[in-house]
Amino acid sequence: MIISKRELFFQLVLLVLVFLFYSFDRENPGFYGHQLAFFSTYVFAAAAIGYWLMPRFLYKRKYWQFFAFVLLVVAIVILLEELLLEQIFFAGTKRAKSFPGVFFSLLGVLPVITILSGFKFGWDALQKQEQIEALKSTVQESELQFLRSQINPHFLFNNLNNLYSYALEGSSKTPEIILELSGLLRYMLYECKEKYVPLQKEIEQLNNFIKLSKLQIEDRGIVYFDAQNVKKGYKIAPLILIVFIENAFKHSQAGQSENIKIDVKLHMKNNTLHFSCENNHRPTTSLDSLDAGIGLKNVQKRLQLLYPDRHHLEIKEDSNRYKVDLSVELSKIHRS
Repeated sequence: MIISKRELFFQLVLLVLVFLFYSFDRENPGFYGHQLAFFSTYVFAAAAIGYWLMPRFLYKRKYWQFFAFVLLVVAIVILLEELLLEQIFFAGTKRAKSFPGVFFSLLGVLPVITILSGFKFGWDALQKQEQIEALKSTVQESELQFLRSQINPHFLFNNLNNLYSYALEGSSKTPEIILELSGLLRYMLYECKEKYVPLQKEIEQLNNFIKLSKLQIEDRGIVYFDAQNVKKGYKIAPLILIVFIENAFKHSQAGQSENIKIDVKLHMKNNTLHFSCENNHRPTTSLDSLDAGIGLKNVQKRLQLLYPDRHHLEIKEDSNRYKVDLSVELSKIHRS
C-alpha cells in the first residue's frame, strides 16, 4: 500500500500527540521504556486495522469479517502485553504475575487503538470525499461541454433556415446576414471556449445577434434593446442570454406576420445582472414548441450547474405574451 507524504506526516503528528497524552502522568512525570513498548503494540494493531482490515473488509461491507478480525487483533495485543511485555518490564512483581481480567485489559487497550484507527478512518473518508468532489467536477465540466456543444447546432439550424429563405427570394440582405452570422459563429467557436467570458463582450454579441434577427422581421415589428448600468470587470457564462432572445424572435415570427414586439433589457444592481426578454406571439405548433423547449431546457440546466443558488429564473406566458426574467449573481474578473 502506497502512503502519500501528506498522510505520513499526518500520522506521525497524530502518533506524537496521542503518545504524549498516553504517557502523561502527573505523579510520575517523564517517559519510560515500558510506555513506548506498550504504545508500539497499539500502533501496530491500529495500523493492521486501518491499513489492512478496513480496506479489505470494512470498505467492502464485509462487516462480520471486519469485527471478527478486530477482536482477534485486540486479543493478540492483550496476550502480547500479559505474556511478554509485562514479564520483561515488571518481572517478579504482582503486576506480572496476575491477570487483571478481560474488562480492565480492554479499558487499557481499546482507547488508544480506537483513536488511532478512528483517525485513519476519518482520513480515508476525507480522501474519498475529495475524490468524489473531483469526479463531480469532471462530470459537471463534461456535461457543460455537452450542453454548450448543443447550442451551436441549434443556433445554426435556425439561422440557416432563415438564410435559405432569403437566398430563395434573392434578397439583397443575404450578404449582410451572412456577414453577421459569420461574426457570431466566430465568437461561438473561438471566444466561448472558456467557462466564462467578459460581460461586456457577451452583451456586444447579443447586440450583434439582435441586429441579425432584426433583418429577418424587416418592417413587421419593433425590437427594443436596452443595456444600461452594466458594470465593467464582471464575467458571465457565454451563450446563456442569447437562448432567450433567440426564442423570443422565433415565437414572435411563428404564425405572426406583423406587429411583432420584442423588448430586451439588461441592468446591474451591485453584482447581480437583471435580464428581461418579452415578446408577443400567437399559439405555435407542437413542432415549434418542441424546438424551443430544447433551448430552454439546455439553458436551465446550464444555470443550475454554473450558478447554483445564485440565479432566479421566472418565465411567464399567456395567450399572446411571453416574458423571461432572469437575475444572476456574477463574479468579478480577477486580473493576474
